[in-house]
Amino acid sequence: MTEENTNENTQGTPRLSGNDAVNLATEQSKETAHRNIPALDFEDFPLADDTANLRYGPNLHDGLLALLPLVGVWSGSGQANDNGEEYAFGQRLVVSHDGENYLRFESRIWRLDEEGNSTGADQREVGFWRISLKDEIEVTLTNSRGLVEILYGEPVNERAWQLTSASTIATETGPASHGPGKRLYGLMPNNNLGWVDERAVDGEMVPYMSAELKRIAG
Repeated sequence: MTEENTNENTQGTPRLSGNDAVNLATEQSKETAHRNIPALDFEDFPLADDTANLRYGPNLHDGLLALLPLVGVWSGSGQANDNGEEYAFGQRLVVSHDGENYLRFESRIWRLDEEGNSTGADQREVGFWRISLKDEIEVTLTNSRGLVEILYGEPVNERAWQLTSASTIATETGPASHGPGKRLYGLMPNNNLGWVDERAVDGEMVPYMSAELKRIAG
């Protein structure tokens, strides 16, 4: 999945009509509508559990309607180019909420061999997405490799969202080189979630990671 392909699927043609998109989502939801992330079910916990299925749990906060299509559990594969090291990876992405005015974002990535089999864990990322009344998106992310990042952005349209790094910090044991970047997330005509992450290398933006994910819950 390249940024050019993602842009084509989220901004240009071909695009589904509104009715076609609804019909496709309805058909796909037959397999995913009953699935959700498991509840913790701790006794005497005063707050609502996270849910990645809008049919269950607390209502989505009204302030998050512009991010609503992201909520769910997504799974698929992609390609990475980390400072010249190229490899394929699998990904499980959970975007959930608890009724408050933010989304919880949790990604787990594992490396794949040439046959598509897992060879072990690669990296994890957790964070939160927020969006203002002016459609200004704020994202905070923490990566298991020793990275903390703040990104800002805005919706490209009702099915795509673009983010740009405002601050990227590596810990002492984190990556020696990890420049600022930008990300694009978008629903494709098949309703899969495509995303692209580019990073600045010697003053130029180059592909870093990209993937195409299918909704498996929500």
